[in-house]
Order: sequence, then structure tokens, then C-alpha cells
Amino acid sequence: MIRAIVGANWGDEGKGKLTDMLAMEADIIVRFQGGSNAGHTIINDYGKFVLHLLPSGVFYSHTTNVIGNGVALNIPYLMKELKALTDGGVPMPNIKISDRAQILMPYHILLDKYEEERLKESSFGSTKSGIAPFYSDKYAKIGFQVSELFDDEVLKEKIDRVCEIKNVLLEHLYHKPALDPNELFETLISYREMIEPYVCDVSAFLHQAIAEGKNILLEGQLGSLKDPDFGIYPMVTSSSTLAAYGAIGTGVPPYEIKDILAVVKCYSSAVGAGAFVSEIFGEEADELRRRGGDAGEYGATTGRPRRMGWFDCVATRYGCRIQGATQVALTVLDVLDYLDVIPVCVGYEIDGVITKDFPTTVKLAKSKPVYEYLPGWKENIRGVRKFEDLPENCKKYIKFIEAELKVPITMVSNGPGRNEIIKL
Repeated sequence: MIRAIVGANWGDEGKGKLTDMLAMEADIIVRFQGGSNAGHTIINDYGKFVLHLLPSGVFYSHTTNVIGNGVALNIPYLMKELKALTDGGVPMPNIKISDRAQILMPYHILLDKYEEERLKESSFGSTKSGIAPFYSDKYAKIGFQVSELFDDEVLKEKIDRVCEIKNVLLEHLYHKPALDPNELFETLISYREMIEPYVCDVSAFLHQAIAEGKNILLEGQLGSLKDPDFGIYPMVTSSSTLAAYGAIGTGVPPYEIKDILAVVKCYSSAVGAGAFVSEIFGEEADELRRRGGDAGEYGATTGRPRRMGWFDCVATRYGCRIQGATQVALTVLDVLDYLDVIPVCVGYEIDGVITKDFPTTVKLAKSKPVYEYLPGWKENIRGVRKFEDLPENCKKYIKFIEAELKVPITMVSNGPGRNEIIKL
């Protein structure tokens, strides 16, 4: 069986903990899109780790951890992550890398940085990880596939051709130094040596695993509202964040994805630019940010303070719908323990009209939140393991959200630890 675990919002929903927990039951965990531009924070018996490229199953000896063809493969970053794991006492995980994955090149990071500098106040809030230039090159058919690393002649010819294009941009648009093809060739040869032991035909491997009845977990990065088609375009990422893309980013049949778990935070947070209807500011936001997560609401990759907001039923219901969610996991519920009253955004007012449907970006920019106010529970809920043992107002909050989302909430996270979870 294949299950996908994905974010229903802007990312940062707490998918790492849930993936780490579900990986216990999985044979294979697969990353199918994105790159090192976002991270999953995981706290377990080994300590606290932030993963960016590695699948969250790397802490289990029984799992195979796969990087699919849809991933932006930053090879030095991957090696750095593996070293950080083993330095932290984690046994070397079983890794497979798709021979059809494409390589994030050193110049992608430079071009990302230079473009954000050029745009100034109109920038996209990029993490400067090279993701947009990487995917641009992939679809412009000038990207480098892992399989190409193993043919020197093909590699040299392509490097010369690509450098000719990139150097025009670097010298004449950004006024920066040109790329050296020989230096780039040596870099790619070093990449080949780094990943050669892990390279395989991932699609064939997964098809065989399906035939053998293995449990496969597809791990998504970011969330619905960062999808380039269905998110808050253009303030989105550059690969599809939807469970449906799991079939494309791994090479498995779409009908094999039987279960889609959408992870939902019990308030809202976002990193990067773009419309954010239920956003809050000042001391109200600072207090929620300080209390949020295990160490406050700061980007796992960038360390940037996240933008904060109250739970948005409109955005989250939409996010669950486009993911095709079969179930929902509600995270960081314990963070709200301090509130007397909890605002929940239940609609948007656009030009005087109230809607419960999530709009396109142009209309989203005009949207104002419509709130309902639910009573808080003012009680520490960490340590609670059964839904019936939660405070009455806490149970009502969960059921209110479930009714708004129209998808069953099957898990509630009430602390950062692997076992701090309530199953409904």
C-alpha cells in the first residue's frame, strides 16, 4: 500500500514528526519533490534533527529511504545531512537515489540569490536554495540528470552548451563572474563519486515493492498553498506540493496511492511572501510565535521568524480538498493552552461579500478574515493520550475544525515528542 503525507497549508505544519512516526510502520519512505529549501524537524531517542533532503525514515534500520526523480538533488547538501546523522549517533541509513533525479547545480544557488537581489522589494522571499532556477532549467531541458554523470563525453558537451547560456545571464544581467566549464566538470565528477553507491532505477524498485506488498510512504514538502498551480501564485515554490505529484515524482501508478494524510496546524504560520488572510501582528503574533512548536516558530531551513495567524478554515479546507485528503492530523494543539478565547477564520470578506471558497491570488489580496471565537481550555494538555481525557473546550475546538474541513481528524499532536500523539 502507498500512503502520502502532505501539508494542507503553507508548509511548516509539523509533517516531520508525523512522518517519523508513520515511518515506523513503513518499509520504504520516498521524497518525491522539492529540495533543501524546507526542512522537517524531528525529535526522537537520538535527539533533535532537521532534515531537508533525506526522507524522515532514516532513523529506522528496517526502512529504505528513497530520493525520487521529482526532487531537486543538492548532492553536497545530501552528504552533509548524512554526516550530521551519523555524527549524531544514528546508524548509516539505507539510501536509494533515482537515476532520473536532476542535480541542483552550484550556479542555481547563485542565480537564485542574484535574482532576489535584482528584484529587491518585489522579491519572492526565496530561501535562496536554487529551487526556482533548478526547476526552470529542468523544464527548459537544460538540467543535468543523475544518469548523465556517468558519461564523461555527454557531460562535457552539455556543460559547454549550458555555460554558454548561463554566462550571458551572469555577465550581462547580473554583472557577475562567468562560469568555468572545466571547473564545473570537475565538480560534477566529484558529485558522481559521492552518490554512485546509492543510484538505482527507483521506479522499477518501487514497482517491485508494490508487487511484494510493501508499505510505502510518500513524504511531501511544504503544503497545498505553495503549489505552483493551486497555491498563492506567484508566491509559491517551483514543484508541485500535492499528493497527486507523488506518482510523477516517483514513477508509481497514481491508483496505488490509497491513503492521503493531510497535516494541519491548529493555528496558521508561513515563511515567505504572499497573501495570508488570518495573519496577526505585534505582541499577539510574538506570543504565539514564542510558544509555537518545540523552539518557537522559526523556519527550519532559514531560521526566519514565521508569519503567524489564527486557524484558517477557508484555506485549510481548500488545501485538504486539492490534496485529496482521506484523513487529517492536527498538530501543536498544546500551543493554544494559554488562550482564553481562540479566534478561528471561517470565511473571507471580498468587496463586501462573504465567501467560504478559497479564491485566486488577485481576490485573495483583497480578502479580510471573518472570525468565530471559541472558548479556550486554559489547561496543560501535554501528556494526555486519549481524546476523552482532553478538556471539554479542547474537544469542541477539534470537532469544530473537523466539521469545517469535512475530513476526519484521526490524529492530534499535543507535544513535540514522537509519542505525544492522540489517536481518534
